[in-house]
Order: sequence, then C-alpha cells, then structure tokens
Amino acid sequence: MRLDFRNMRFLLSAAALGGLPPDTGREVAFAGRSNAGKSSALNAITGVGGLARVSKTPGRTRLLNLFGMEGGMRFMDLPGYGYAKVPEAERLKWGQLVEAYLSTRQSLVGLVLVMDVRHPLMDFDRQLLSFAGPLQLPVHVLLSKADKLSRGAAAKSLAETRKGLRGWGTAQLFSSHSGEGVEDAQKQLADWLVGE
Repeated sequence: MRLDFRNMRFLLSAAALGGLPPDTGREVAFAGRSNAGKSSALNAITGVGGLARVSKTPGRTRLLNLFGMEGGMRFMDLPGYGYAKVPEAERLKWGQLVEAYLSTRQSLVGLVLVMDVRHPLMDFDRQLLSFAGPLQLPVHVLLSKADKLSRGAAAKSLAETRKGLRGWGTAQLFSSHSGEGVEDAQKQLADWLVGE
C-alpha cells in the first residue's frame, strides 16, 4: 500500500517519555549515528523539505522529535548516537532515553536504522541492533549517501551489511541527494504503518 507522506507534520519535541502523546496508533522510529543522514532521510521520504532539521554538526537532534499524519501514523526522530560533540553525561542520558523508548513504546512497529554506506555496522549500530533483536522489533537499514560510492562499491557495502545483519533486519541503498531507494523505503514504512 502507498501512503502520502507529504501529509506528515511536526507534532512535538520531548526530553522524556512523559512528554509524548498517548501510546496509541502506529509509530516508526528513525535512529542512526550522528551525521549518518537521518534527518535528510526523513525529509526525502516525506517529500517535505525542512521537516526534520538538517545540520553538519553531529548530535543536533537532542530530543525525541515526533511527526504525525492522519490515522495515528507517526515518525519518531531519535537522538543521534556516536560521536556527537556533547558531554559524555548527556550522551549517556540520550542512550537511556532511546533504550527506554524502544523497550516500552507499545505503538512502535518498526525501526529505521540509518547508516552511512561508507561506514556501515559500526559499534553503536551493532549495539542498537542487539538491543532491538530481543524486543522482536522489525529493523530496516537505510545505507545512506549511496551516491557517494560507485555502483559496484555501493553494492558490495549492501551485500556485506546484509550478511552482517544475520537476519536481524533488512537493508537497502538510499540517497536523499539522488532519490535512490526513496520509493522502496516508503513502501516498507507504509507496510509497517498500515499493518500489512
């Protein structure tokens, strides 16, 4: 099924789970290392420029940012993890917030994990995958910035990533710049949100 993600609008930002709306409907979370292209991916998938704020500074997303459309369908932009230029204590707090969200949010139906195609499956990516696995949370990996590599190198990265996932999720090439993989990502998200 196709959904018109151009209807997605910013709802709110929250520093704690208590600031989120009622835990009903269907929600897909977006996660990824700082500067992997998570906000750009959100904007490309929705077709709404500037929906998620894009920055060259790692760690710009510091809150739970929620976007929604009719029918109780939502996207959650999680704080980036990894080498964000913030104090260690704050990074630890983000990690605890993300883990609490992933493990308790009943409306969460899938996790989009955005990785730079040139640096897939880094330690933080593996940690998140190992956390999502026991929760039986479906994971779809977007290997972003695919336009930065040759077709052959991108295909090799995709094959290695799929092997490295060991059945924990699916993966595809993606480029918010060229539009590669946007339709495939939209279809996966629609399947999760509609419940097919």
